[in-house]
Amino acid sequence: MNSADLLLYAVTDRSWLQGRSLVSVAGEALEGGVTFLQLREKHQNHDTFLAEARELKTLCALRRVPFVINDDVEIARACDADGVHIGQCDMELTRARQILGPEKIIGVSAQTVEQALTAERNGADYLGVGAMFPTATKGDAEVVPMETLKAITSAVKIPVVVIGGINEERLPLFSGSGACGAAIVSAIFAAPDVQRASGRLLALCRKVFS
Repeated sequence: MNSADLLLYAVTDRSWLQGRSLVSVAGEALEGGVTFLQLREKHQNHDTFLAEARELKTLCALRRVPFVINDDVEIARACDADGVHIGQCDMELTRARQILGPEKIIGVSAQTVEQALTAERNGADYLGVGAMFPTATKGDAEVVPMETLKAITSAVKIPVVVIGGINEERLPLFSGSGACGAAIVSAIFAAPDVQRASGRLLALCRKVFS
């Protein structure tokens, strides 16, 4: 993984699918230009989750797009995902690294400079900073001020992606922030034309994060 892989980072959310298949919608997002994919599932049973993860892993591998699992390190290992993304309340990074090994990607959510520095020191490959705006995807998430984002990107050497309530209108606000990409949920997965929406977002990310 390099910072360019994080340019347009899609995070799945089946609540926006309106009867569509998650795998088919993710495929449309990949066709549109998504450069990184995270599978986030909170309510699927283990077998369904694993089967879905394996399908998405195959799709991403065909397009050479990194694929990570949100939180569930065991599912990530079982499907041979490229890595995992963990929050502050999830498994400790050092334990996740022991389970997955040195070659896998581990991203960590951070809301403060202290959290960011700790994650970097413990071997995180990238940080997800947010929520940058209020978001229906994670209603209890605290909003991170732009000043904190800039302080984090100045303090760490690993790549930083922004997340939380980000759409086409808000993306330009991150120009000059030090972030290298945006993690996006509903602006991709709720779009009537997912492939087209992903293409527009990719073009905008290239301008904002160049």
